[in-house]
Amino acid sequence: MKLVLQLSLVLTLLFSAMTYAQTYEGIATYKTQRKMDMQLDSSQVDDGMKQQLMAMMKKQFEKEFILKFTQDESLYTEVEKLDNPGGGVGNGMVFEVQIIGDGAGDILYKNTKENRFVNQNESFSKQFLIKDKIEDRAWKMEKETKNIGDYACFKATYTYERPMRRVMSISTSDDKEEKEDDKETKEEPVEEMETITVTAWYTPQIPVKNGPSQYDGLPGLILELNDGELTMLCSKVVLNPKDDLDIKEPKGGKVVTQEKFDEIMEKKVQEMQEQFESDGRRGSGNGNFEIRIGG
Repeated sequence: MKLVLQLSLVLTLLFSAMTYAQTYEGIATYKTQRKMDMQLDSSQVDDGMKQQLMAMMKKQFEKEFILKFTQDESLYTEVEKLDNPGGGVGNGMVFEVQIIGDGAGDILYKNTKENRFVNQNESFSKQFLIKDKIEDRAWKMEKETKNIGDYACFKATYTYERPMRRVMSISTSDDKEEKEDDKETKEEPVEEMETITVTAWYTPQIPVKNGPSQYDGLPGLILELNDGELTMLCSKVVLNPKDDLDIKEPKGGKVVTQEKFDEIMEKKVQEMQEQFESDGRRGSGNGNFEIRIGG
């Protein structure tokens, strides 16, 4: 009996080693959606415009991404759309929606073996090349399981704190005189923090430590992820495709760290906000709205 047990253990370990020794590569397609809770001034935006704006935002956040991956490398890019839902007209007033930091148009390269990433990003008409270490997330393995397509998936979570999301609306009033109440609302608010729980579903059947966007570090490909606002769901996986994956590290752009890039974006957003407020006070506001995503 002891010999049988030892033989069974050896076979189990051998099978596991053979599974992880295989070379896994493929293409995963993800579809994303983001919940929106917009607080708009009813004196500036009527119900019809609000519905139109919400429909525009919903369409804007329904994106599709491709993750090309090997055992150690990956390339994550957005599938381009022919239409552009970024603007509209309501009640004779033109308005635009600008989304900052949603990852659209980025080329994200990750090397999990070397624990680094390179993200080529174009923001404010300038191209950046963000180079930094992959974040080490303290994933907690949960007991729940479920199937996503043909794959058995396991649940993992981790929590972190971030600044409260901010939704900023710009006045569309033609009144050149600034009211006293308006001055009070323009004071810098105290930054509040919120605790976020990220839930990921990964499959050991594809044992690569990777996933959509910046998420990785689990013993299997992440097929679904939710952070309370954003949902990423894998709709298709093609393993060992016939064509070469052509995973290449992006080149070109001003090289910065992630921290430095975040500082630059913070400064640019503040400058834009101040410019919009200045235009509104001069009566030149055109109904612009800026939705800031990413902190």
